Amino acid sequence: MDLKSLSMSKSNDLTEGVIWKQLVKFSGPLVLSSLLQSVYGMVDMIVVGHYIGPVGLSAVNNSSTIMMFITQVLMGISTGGSILIGQYFGAKDLDNCKKSINTLFTFSMVFSIPLIAVFSLLAKPILILLNAPTLDEATRYLTICAFGILFISGYNATSAAMRSVGNSRAPLICVAISVALNAVLAVIFVGPLGWGVAGSALATLIAQGVSFAISLVIVLRNRELYGLYLTKLSIRADKLKALLRLGIPVCIQMTVANISWLSVMYLINGYGIDISAGYGVSVKIKNLCLLFITSMSSASAAMIAQNIGAQQYDRARRVLYAAMRISVGVSVLIVAAVELLAPQLALMFTSEPGTVAAAVRNLRIEIISQLFYAVFQIYHSLALGAGHTWFVLMSSFVNCILARVVLIFLLNHFIGLDGIYIACMIAPASSVPIGIWYERSNRWREKPKSVNISATPPPDACAR
Repeated sequence: MDLKSLSMSKSNDLTEGVIWKQLVKFSGPLVLSSLLQSVYGMVDMIVVGHYIGPVGLSAVNNSSTIMMFITQVLMGISTGGSILIGQYFGAKDLDNCKKSINTLFTFSMVFSIPLIAVFSLLAKPILILLNAPTLDEATRYLTICAFGILFISGYNATSAAMRSVGNSRAPLICVAISVALNAVLAVIFVGPLGWGVAGSALATLIAQGVSFAISLVIVLRNRELYGLYLTKLSIRADKLKALLRLGIPVCIQMTVANISWLSVMYLINGYGIDISAGYGVSVKIKNLCLLFITSMSSASAAMIAQNIGAQQYDRARRVLYAAMRISVGVSVLIVAAVELLAPQLALMFTSEPGTVAAAVRNLRIEIISQLFYAVFQIYHSLALGAGHTWFVLMSSFVNCILARVVLIFLLNHFIGLDGIYIACMIAPASSVPIGIWYERSNRWREKPKSVNISATPPPDACAR
């Protein structure tokens, strides 16, 4: 199978068909892709945990927290582009769809350059601020991974373009190849070659580069749909303005969320290497569990964007309800499984008793939060599909800063370590009533000022 066939030049119109079937069909590759991306992050922890131990786990966890911060800021930019592209595609405006893709890709590549400079040169001071207990090892890992920002940015842009036109299969293939390569290289570099955490970081960097290269080739091979030419890269001022108006609130929202998690990491690091390493293990497991929710949210946001672009508002609302039912149902099963199997899951990463005990202690408290994520993230998908990224920012500020940050410091003072975990468990619940208000207010039907899209009526809309 060649790369042109992988591109699946057939786009997927999400404004037609049975909703739950469309959701399952479209989200399936997204779930698998997210699963593979979670495995991608877990590979480093598993390899380092078994070859190096708690010191390596703590170093990778602290550095990965910084890289996740950067990645999610870049995702904010690509999310703005994804909303724009999806709504143009739903409105059957392919010319503006292609211009938006070109602008998103070009700006993403340019924006990544200063980020590489900042985080490669300032890796150590940043980790000192985070109170990282294994500073030298963490600095090596972060410095190397910082050069992958270019690949992360480029991949986010190309995969956002593919998903926005209903192609969730090609990104899955890119991630699958990347994960397999990362796993093989990590074992070789950290094991036989003995390069330590630096070897793990190098394996990640190479795998990210390959993933970006494949996704770029797929998009370039399908120019008639995506309109991307490396010799004709450009930034359209009107599209960039719309993209940033949609994307900047998401970037700020991602920043707010990551500030809250960095605050958690700061407090956790104060309890020593075993607790820090155990928390790193539990984070990977919780992220693995969360992937179905985030994938369903991405799928429903893409469907909602196309339906709002086509002015099919009732169908957009039905997409929301269907996605939430599926998301909550699966989350109940996930929570039950983790409560039952927490020790076995932690043992996948390390056999150190102190680290395993710390991971289990966190998991059995924080995993309950999955139920709240299953609800409010689907409400966020409604806002993202509508282009109301300001709502996502407001909701995240409430649960990340007003709830999580305030509660972790308060409960840590009075209860200790378990207080931090309890705060992280209950904080997401604060966004649920906000989501209910947003959906019932019908504000999501209002077109954002940053997007000027006139939908082409369906063929039968004018028929009598």
